[in-house]
Amino acid sequence: MVSCSNCEAACCRLEVMLISDTGVPEGMIATDRWGGETMLRLNDGWCAAVDRNSMRCMIYTNRPQICRDFEMGGEDCLAARAAV
Repeated sequence: MVSCSNCEAACCRLEVMLISDTGVPEGMIATDRWGGETMLRLNDGWCAAVDRNSMRCMIYTNRPQICRDFEMGGEDCLAARAAV
């Protein structure tokens, strides 16, 4: 069972498309050559919004919709953890 105490934040290494405006700070948005926006990922592949000390989202209240819909312990979560 996945809980906050054993979460490995595997979802924070996935590409996150920004399809709605939730207030993500501009400095955490990457724009591709076609104008599509995603969460900025750092050189190591982690989302720029992840605090590396706590492994928590620094913009939780303004996180993208896809992050809001990603259910901890759900099918997508378990698949992301298995792929790491």
